[in-house]
Amino acid sequence: MRAIAYLVSANVLAHRLEARSDAHEFTEQFAAIDAPCRDAGFALEPVVWDEGFDPEAYAGVVVGPTWDYWDKTERFLQVLSRASAAGPLLNPLNVVRWNMDKTYLRDLAALGAPVIETVWTDLATPQTIAQAFDTLSSDDLVVKPVVGAGAWRQARVRRGEALPPAEALPPGRAMIQAFLPAIQEEGEYSLLFFGGEFSHAVIKRAAKGDYRIQGMYGGVDTPYAPSPADIALARQCLDAACTHCGVEALLYARIDMVRGPEGDLKLMEIELIEPFYYPANADQCGPLFAAGLKTLLG
Repeated sequence: MRAIAYLVSANVLAHRLEARSDAHEFTEQFAAIDAPCRDAGFALEPVVWDEGFDPEAYAGVVVGPTWDYWDKTERFLQVLSRASAAGPLLNPLNVVRWNMDKTYLRDLAALGAPVIETVWTDLATPQTIAQAFDTLSSDDLVVKPVVGAGAWRQARVRRGEALPPAEALPPGRAMIQAFLPAIQEEGEYSLLFFGGEFSHAVIKRAAKGDYRIQGMYGGVDTPYAPSPADIALARQCLDAACTHCGVEALLYARIDMVRGPEGDLKLMEIELIEPFYYPANADQCGPLFAAGLKTLLG
């Protein structure tokens, strides 16, 4: 049995005082992959990434739900660099570096991925937001930090209304997109791949009156059966990411898409660092994760 460090943040552990309201998601995710990995010869050990661990004590390191890295990105990359130097890191360090900065969407767009039109700015000021209304031809915008996740420091703004306070907006570099009504009317689609193989998909819907689909804001997810065209589009985005990063396959990838105003699916994000796998009612999630681990670690 080979020991594998499965990196997490302290706030996803239900027994910790700092546990998030959605810490149960890690419990569900780990339960889905633990037994299949053991059957494949791997003992996954949850390890808090920033509390000190010896990567050389493990046959490999997997980046799991490290749901606080955006607050301490330099430290996060230092820890992953040491892990990468000691042995296999999944997903690889260059993929993590690339994916943690959302300007990766520009690279994917250049490779043909259907990325939502985005305005990039060094800071979300009243002036840059006002310009974005015109640039994007929209009276309803979403402002997000370039490095962040889980709707952290994200805000929806409407033309003519007061902006949120500065502490509710991104603290630095920001991306601005037109708000897509489908996110409330239809939901956001997530397609999961493990070891390059399609596993399952969910549709995530926000709580009434909200647009954020994360569980901690009341969002709910339900399984859905994507069409072959949907899977092909998600695979196109994944292949573009692998091409750009120079890798043949990734242990895990989640492709998040939402329907655009013309009725076609648009890429919202591709999650290659610490996505939630939505393991409920996904029988292939654990076995495919374990198979991907075996393929990538040999």
